[in-house]
Amino acid sequence: MSILLQAKGLHAAYGETRVLHGIDFTVHQGGVTALLGANGAGKTTTLRAICGLCRVEGDLQLNSVQITGKATEDIVRMGVAHVPDGRGTFMELSVEENMRLGAYTRPARQATEDFERIFGYFPRLKERFKQQAGTLSGGEQQMLAIARALLMRPRLLLLDEPSFGLAPLIVQEIFRILQRIRDQEKVGMLLVEQNASIALEFAEDAYLLETGHIVMSGKAADIAKDEGVRRSYLGY
Repeated sequence: MSILLQAKGLHAAYGETRVLHGIDFTVHQGGVTALLGANGAGKTTTLRAICGLCRVEGDLQLNSVQITGKATEDIVRMGVAHVPDGRGTFMELSVEENMRLGAYTRPARQATEDFERIFGYFPRLKERFKQQAGTLSGGEQQMLAIARALLMRPRLLLLDEPSFGLAPLIVQEIFRILQRIRDQEKVGMLLVEQNASIALEFAEDAYLLETGHIVMSGKAADIAKDEGVRRSYLGY
């Protein structure tokens, strides 16, 4: 698979506080890369750096085009969609209004046509189309966050803790849907996930972050088999 996103020597900071210290990683076209590590390791900051939401230095390329220093809205228009930690649902708006916000850069007719495609992945959202988003369950809100991102027709989908706060059966359902999306949409995914077991099962490649440094990288299946890594870093 060809490279979709490549970072070389990526640094990120908030003001004078440096969080990432020259990390390298890649995401392939239609592939899934998992980014693992303890709280505070820099995982969420990595996603924010890709979107231009913090101070960034280094070489960051999307489809061989430099995106370091570009405005967030320009990065979005290049095909990057972010499903943030906490889902980012607009609670006072309806499911429909949340979805239309995800497609605001596209003609309304195209977005409406895409709704049926999205409902193929998330039929519950069709049932709750006019319902206020704040009344949805946690799992349904996560589905809405992913649906909203897909309406942007992204090349790269950034997923920040999609399992957080959800029951195990709902987590399994979410990841089954993500598998279908990857297979059918051919979208690349960069996954930040505390549930290391499910992340390594889902991804092809994985990177392990510790205090803003990459301390291990390789095939997800190989990292999953490393007992020392599991005990020291992944907690299972």
